[in-house]
Amino acid sequence: MPKSEKKTLPSRFHETLHPLRKDVAGLDIGAEEIWVDVGAENDSAPVQRFETFTSDLNQMASWLMDCGINSVVMESTSVYWIPACQILEDRGIEVLLVNPRYAKNVSGRKTDALDCQWLRTLHCYGLLPASFRPAREIACLRSYLRHRQMLIEYAAAHIQHMQKAMTQMNLQLHHVLSDITGLTGMRIIRAIAAGERDCKKLASMRHERTHVNEATIEKALKGDYRAEHLFSLKQSLDTFDHYQKQLAECDQQIAQHVRTLETKSDPTAGLKTARPLKRKQRNHIDFNVREEAFRISGVDLTQINGISESAALSLISEIGINMSPWQTEKHFASWLSLSPNNKISGGRVLKRRTRKTANRARTILCFCAQSLLRSHSALGAFCRRICSRLGKPKGLVATAHKLAILIYRMLKYGRHYADIGQEQYDNQFKERALRSLARRAKEFGLQLVPNPEAVVP
Repeated sequence: MPKSEKKTLPSRFHETLHPLRKDVAGLDIGAEEIWVDVGAENDSAPVQRFETFTSDLNQMASWLMDCGINSVVMESTSVYWIPACQILEDRGIEVLLVNPRYAKNVSGRKTDALDCQWLRTLHCYGLLPASFRPAREIACLRSYLRHRQMLIEYAAAHIQHMQKAMTQMNLQLHHVLSDITGLTGMRIIRAIAAGERDCKKLASMRHERTHVNEATIEKALKGDYRAEHLFSLKQSLDTFDHYQKQLAECDQQIAQHVRTLETKSDPTAGLKTARPLKRKQRNHIDFNVREEAFRISGVDLTQINGISESAALSLISEIGINMSPWQTEKHFASWLSLSPNNKISGGRVLKRRTRKTANRARTILCFCAQSLLRSHSALGAFCRRICSRLGKPKGLVATAHKLAILIYRMLKYGRHYADIGQEQYDNQFKERALRSLARRAKEFGLQLVPNPEAVVP
């Protein structure tokens, strides 16, 4: 073939793709050291190592500013990235926090120095999507609420320790009472820890609304009291009370911070009457959560069935009140890992299940969806119908997806939610089913004829 007739070979990657920006740096975060790459065009020694002491972090920030760096990228490695991120943002440097899975493939040998260079290379070409981070005030609220949830989990562990100590003494109190941390259970446990052993006196501490009678409680409290198990019971009770005190202090701090957030709506003007609750929720936040959540967000998320006051505030702390980071409600549901993760190869769908994630907002929505299983609302009817068709695990995820869509529309467009009720939802579903059947019958040249004698349930 003549030289003039040879086919033109395609250009290589580095010849066609040009970096979008050069004023960027890559950081490889560790527990004791940080490796930074600013590029050869910004400094003669582009890769440097810094320790994680505050003075070293300030020195690193000054060096980045001297090099003309305006944006840095780092991986979300445990909580080691938080001090560096805070110091850099205070200096006015943009910080992109990325998922380590998006940048873990490094060609050649993998070292800390190569990692920071690879991160900067990807950032120069705009190939790293930043992880979502709420505004600073909302992030502060998120830290308080996550710490509160940790206190609740620690307190729950000591409830199990109390049950174990009573089981070892053959005290069957947790078998006759649905909750030993209720009024009756705590009265009896505190009396046992104080030295009371008379079963009749202990059973007489029963609250009037307790379903089980005193005779059953007296029989359950006849056991083998041992000093070592009593000591364990008393220690667990003291620790449980300590965490309850910590929870109360945490609630005060949360209330103090929430009142400093910007006001979007006046609760006295636009807040509707709350739905009546059958009983007081366990571990509820002890201040007017619903009014404060409405004030800072502009909408009342508790009008959506299944979303409680504490869940509404927790969702606001996780996703914020600004929906601009997500273009559409589908992007929002995908970020929550509530959408099918279709893996297609050769034109065939291999897998549809949702991605595994540690997203706390997704967990909250799944718990809210689970509370709808016995709700006499439209969302409750939808949850039961979808669970009967797909199974409970998939049905709850689908219901959580529906809740996420409603929350997105309320926060972005300021819409309000009104429940149409279970009966109207069932009627609408029956009408849609009949229209679908009539359309399919028409495609086959048939016609649906109602039978007046048949009774449709």
